[in-house]
Amino acid sequence: MKKHIANSNVRYRRFTAEDAAAAHELSLAAGWPHRLADWQFVQRLGTGFVAESKDGVIGTAMCWGHGQEYASLGMVIVPPDCQGQLIRRQLLSHVLTEIGDRTILLSSSPQCRPLYEQLGFTPFGEVRQHQGTVIQSQVALSVPGDRIRPIGASDKIKIAALSSRAAGMPRGTVMAALLESAEGGVIIESYEQMVGCAVLRRFGQGYAIGPVIAPDIARAKALISHWAGSHAGAFMRIDVALAGDMSPWLSGVGLMPVRDVVTMARGEPPLLDKNLHQYAMINQALG
Repeated sequence: MKKHIANSNVRYRRFTAEDAAAAHELSLAAGWPHRLADWQFVQRLGTGFVAESKDGVIGTAMCWGHGQEYASLGMVIVPPDCQGQLIRRQLLSHVLTEIGDRTILLSSSPQCRPLYEQLGFTPFGEVRQHQGTVIQSQVALSVPGDRIRPIGASDKIKIAALSSRAAGMPRGTVMAALLESAEGGVIIESYEQMVGCAVLRRFGQGYAIGPVIAPDIARAKALISHWAGSHAGAFMRIDVALAGDMSPWLSGVGLMPVRDVVTMARGEPPLLDKNLHQYAMINQALG
């Protein structure tokens, strides 16, 4: 039986660190793979709001600033048996007010797209989620002069700059936090010049690869192959841009397509560097 909760009986307040456990329970009920630690990571980086009834937290929405001009929106979850559409709108209203005049980016399921379009968002790309047990051993680099090596402490400033170029917006804060908590990170060098990177972190049932940043798809595949080779037999997830031939290649190494989302923006999307690409996102919330 559906719960009919009057909006007057719902309180909206800021998301605190203590709400991560309740948010995790909501996401488990919705079939999301996130661990409590995954919620805690995004909560520390951003801000958000919860909807609360007498039964506890019944909805969440979060946002993250990327410099003065951009922000991303995500972790929007409201059970459908709690008058979800109305509560979702109220949560989004709080988050949009918090973000202000920045360009806002998000990843939307097909079901939620009409609501976001009503709020002024327009689609500008697509992302495909791949996951599975990796089966491919490490492949050799095909570009002369290239090598892959672990990220060192002295690389972090360059990685932040590389990520910012690929995303078209400041990424120093999120990359610093990601590298601090990640399982590992590697860079690809061409004649000793950094041209790309890929980060591996614990997520859900296993690991997630992202971001993957490279000047071309051959080097992006080499970076992904590094992690596939070193973690053969592990469960992994990666979220990649649907354009190009990355998706079929991922299926060939055991990471099967499971879900497509549309990337949307309210405002002008970031202007991307034509010579550097983010082939895989950090995650669908942070971009």
